[in-house]
Amino acid sequence: MNLQVKKNLISVLAFVGLTWLVYLINLPLLVTAYNLNQFGLEPRTLHGLVGIFTMPFLHDGFNHLIGNTVPLVVLLSMLAFTRPNPKRIIICLTVMSGVMLWVLGRHKIHVGASGLIYALAVYLMAAGFYERKIASAITAILVVVLYGSLFWGLLPTAGPYVSWEGHLFGAVAGGFFAAMTTERSGRKRKQTSAIMESPITSERTL
Repeated sequence: MNLQVKKNLISVLAFVGLTWLVYLINLPLLVTAYNLNQFGLEPRTLHGLVGIFTMPFLHDGFNHLIGNTVPLVVLLSMLAFTRPNPKRIIICLTVMSGVMLWVLGRHKIHVGASGLIYALAVYLMAAGFYERKIASAITAILVVVLYGSLFWGLLPTAGPYVSWEGHLFGAVAGGFFAAMTTERSGRKRKQTSAIMESPITSERTL
């Protein structure tokens, strides 16, 4: 494991540690109306804008937190090992999915890291598909095998207290960000072929 990968891994796992720290601080307040979850993402409200950044760190109870911790650790670890700048990816996915949820989500307070989990899962799968590299392909396959069942959470049938639209917008953000930032191997090969053939083409036109 090289130094950069170690730094990436420490950085992304610190994200999970901060999530637990916020929960422990909020734990004695969860039984009151003044707990930190009031700073979650509330669509189309001015104060709800802060929730774009705070939502992933807020959870409604231990079961909610532990249910998000395991996939978050696995997906962030995959990101750290396969991507050169995981922090930038996490920030972009968080902002993109949060903005969409703020604009189009139900008028409720949304908390939890599950939107980011869906964004990471789709991003890793889409990036693996576009790049068609061994490491990326293996990552994509692992995501499908481990978390393919997560996609039932994209539907309104997930439950009235589940932010299914947060899941959906997270998945959309992950796919869109991968499409915009990942180098497609097929296009790269075509560009390389065109560069190699250009002297011959120019020679024929003279």
